[in-house]
Amino acid sequence: MPDPATAGQLLEIEHDVLDVIRRRWSPVIYSPETVETDKLLTVLEAARWAPSSNNEQPWSFLVARKEEPEEFARMLSCLVPANVIWAQHVPVLILSVAKLHYDRNGKPNRHAWHDTGIATGFLMLQAAALGLFAHGMAGFDPDKARQLYGIPESHEAVAAIALGYPGDESGAPEELRKRNVRRPRRPLDEFVFAGEWGRRFRLPTNE
Repeated sequence: MPDPATAGQLLEIEHDVLDVIRRRWSPVIYSPETVETDKLLTVLEAARWAPSSNNEQPWSFLVARKEEPEEFARMLSCLVPANVIWAQHVPVLILSVAKLHYDRNGKPNRHAWHDTGIATGFLMLQAAALGLFAHGMAGFDPDKARQLYGIPESHEAVAAIALGYPGDESGAPEELRKRNVRRPRRPLDEFVFAGEWGRRFRLPTNE
């Protein structure tokens, strides 16, 4: 199994961040190695501790492991063909689901997707800390997921997630090897503003 610390080329950072943040990425080539039960539970536990609006914790996760072929095939069938090509080889597939209304008053929770995304981010960072990698996918059929899993109308499937150990590129198709790279990040100047939209946020340097 490739060393998760060196899998993929690390990109340059502008400012110091936690090592686990810098090393997290979304490969498309995975090892068939099983994700240990304790590690899978730890990854899910990390999502449990994410912050949320009014502590509603609107997220849920559907999990399918390769060790249960019928369940895995069912979740795999929700993915678009371009994702099936590589995701069929991962040991764990997950669907994140958001509850769309507050429990406390029944009103729409416009932060539900945001908070489910935070929980997913916690999950991904915990995975990276354990030498695992999680690849989020927008390419799936939420209507099919609702039908197959009986997701109630009060909830909505948000994203699919592949989870596993990084795989060996040498035996992978060229198309996947080309995709199995860390993608560059936008500089802070492009998305951090102050005063008005589009005005770059500036702080004095410590020189």
